[in-house]
Amino acid sequence: MATKDLSAYDLNAVPTAKNMKFGIVVAEWNYQITGSLAEGAVQTLLRHGANKENIIVKHVPGSFELTLGGQYFAEYTDVDAIILLGCVIQGETRHFDFICQGVTYGATKLNLTYNLPVIFGVLTTDNEQQALDRAGGRLGNKGDEAAVTAIKMVALQNSMQE
Repeated sequence: MATKDLSAYDLNAVPTAKNMKFGIVVAEWNYQITGSLAEGAVQTLLRHGANKENIIVKHVPGSFELTLGGQYFAEYTDVDAIILLGCVIQGETRHFDFICQGVTYGATKLNLTYNLPVIFGVLTTDNEQQALDRAGGRLGNKGDEAAVTAIKMVALQNSMQE
């Protein structure tokens, strides 16, 4: 079980996001949780200097569709990074395993295919309380962590291209 506060980080260790553009794909399934993840990500990007007009948020039906939404961002926009936000909660069947495996593989493939930071901000929890704890609850907000990761990865890519 994670004990780290997902929202706790060194503000000074994060580069400015002033000239960066972000696409955020949010799953509608478990929206009480994913909406909170999205809010955390957007607020963190703004806190680090991103312009509101450079943050594009789109919704997909569920976590399995996150990767296609990410592909659309990669193909049809000029974003510098894509953040995938979803929540898959373990149920009584193996559906959880298939969804988690598919989204994980899809996110990795998007990173490598498009040479673009695609950030995996998908909660994979045993129950709803664990998800709530990680969506602005006692363990912080995974959306914050995903946004910081996106900023750092764009900065890394920019530094490699100089």
